[in-house]
Amino acid sequence: MAPHQRARCAGEGANGHAAKKVDTTAILHKEGAGTRLPSAPTPGKAGKGAPSSLPVYPAKSPGRRRGTHSKSMDVVGKGRSQVEEHTVPWIAALTTYFGYAVLILFGYLRDSIEFAMSCLYPSRFPAKAPDGYAPLFHDFQYFYTRRMYWRIQDCFNRPISSAPGAWIDVMDREKSADHSSMRVTGGVTTALNLSSYNYLGFAECDLEMRDEVVHAVRTYGVANCSPRTELGTTEVHRELEECIAGFVGKEAALVIGMGFATNSTVLPAMIGPGGLIISDELNHSSIVNGARGSGAKIKVFKHNSAASLERILRESIAEGQPRTRRPWTKVLVVVEGLYSMEGEICDLKPIVEVCKRYRAYVYVDEAHSIGALGATGRGVLEHCGVPPEDVDVMMGTFTKSFGSVGGYIAGSRELVEMLRRACPGSTHACSMAPGCAKQATLALRMIMGADGTSKGRDKIMQLRRNANMFRVGLERMGCEVLGDMDSPVVPVMLYNPSKIPAFSRECLERKLAVVVVGFPATPLIKSRVRFCLSAAHTEEDLIGALKVATQTLNPKP
Repeated sequence: MAPHQRARCAGEGANGHAAKKVDTTAILHKEGAGTRLPSAPTPGKAGKGAPSSLPVYPAKSPGRRRGTHSKSMDVVGKGRSQVEEHTVPWIAALTTYFGYAVLILFGYLRDSIEFAMSCLYPSRFPAKAPDGYAPLFHDFQYFYTRRMYWRIQDCFNRPISSAPGAWIDVMDREKSADHSSMRVTGGVTTALNLSSYNYLGFAECDLEMRDEVVHAVRTYGVANCSPRTELGTTEVHRELEECIAGFVGKEAALVIGMGFATNSTVLPAMIGPGGLIISDELNHSSIVNGARGSGAKIKVFKHNSAASLERILRESIAEGQPRTRRPWTKVLVVVEGLYSMEGEICDLKPIVEVCKRYRAYVYVDEAHSIGALGATGRGVLEHCGVPPEDVDVMMGTFTKSFGSVGGYIAGSRELVEMLRRACPGSTHACSMAPGCAKQATLALRMIMGADGTSKGRDKIMQLRRNANMFRVGLERMGCEVLGDMDSPVVPVMLYNPSKIPAFSRECLERKLAVVVVGFPATPLIKSRVRFCLSAAHTEEDLIGALKVATQTLNPKP
């Protein structure tokens, strides 16, 4: 299936890393250790909010509905309802394993026939690697790509020819004769966009915002062609850093040109050998890569379980470092605000309480939650009622809720200044394009109400209405929905691998663009479709999408 940027932390981090190591212990100091959708709206009406009659389904406090937790999952926190555990039905597991077995069996059968034919007719079957060279690809990886991914590659990497707004123009493609590549035909399918992370609808700029972004490009150029530590910092970057720091309630912030690189380059600059990183088992691969590159010891705790985290913290502090048994130089607990593959919101308050008890630093990745959660869009901290001073490091991106690119790190002024000098994302990578930095600043100002309007607050409320309406609609129609209320990501289980291409193609045929995900991005028997809601969607859009989705899924009554 399509590669996806998610992995599980496991084992110790690799030794060595490019970033200059700076001791951050003093900096992070704490005391102690229809069958078809209607046509797209006209340009003048695109992105308008839904009518005021749109039903609002209030979230349970604190908003959890259903998760993908194992039976050993511990739920901690006062006033928190018991999580509904997700288990795969035995018939779904059986048919899914059988489906993969058939695909693999016929794949190896075809490979055996091709090998025999290559011996008889070598000119018709060129060698996979030049004579004397080792293959560039791992055997099973290449097999999986040829015999499985190529069959359904039309469901992934779809090119578009419009802004990723509420409606999107998807370019039509056809497969090559050997199914190894796709060719654009020139046709276009206009579909409702439930696949982009356009949470607050900023992908389609307002005219006022567009003019200011264009002015920034004309003034500072398309790119700075330099890292932040050289000549890559402009007034626009400083303005964005001040704006985001004030928005999340921290002293200072550092803006980095790529969201993935924010995690993968900041973590090695913060912690190194002798340190301990305790990571949620479902954390994003950018966190995994950063943790491994730091050289620190890595341990994982059960997803969203404060009890599991406490058990690991207690044992790790008591045992100390491997072999030497010396105390850890520092302990860093890393979680996400919103887990995009599961649609689940972090149970942050009990996790923070545990970290306080054991004097562990808290690092929260708000890539998907900033702007999308909380009454004023301030993310998972506001949603869970956690003060900003209780979280040591706050990370986020501008790619989801703000219609831009890049990411940020917010914390104490000493920490941020250290990262400016030690983080490779700041010292080596080209800085964020000035136009993109301006777009993020304008979106932030609108969310904060600094533009003198209520547009930002209206977008946040509209997103919450849309997300809850769509989630409840799917549940009432019998779909197996994962995640929490208020989450703009709504996953629905598909299980069988054959349903992945079938659902994606049928939806696009009915003018609905969705994202389907399978192994290795998910466990083998937990393939799913992810619906990404936006404030730009109208009630009519979502009602049509519900009809298409449920008819295509053919859920149980």
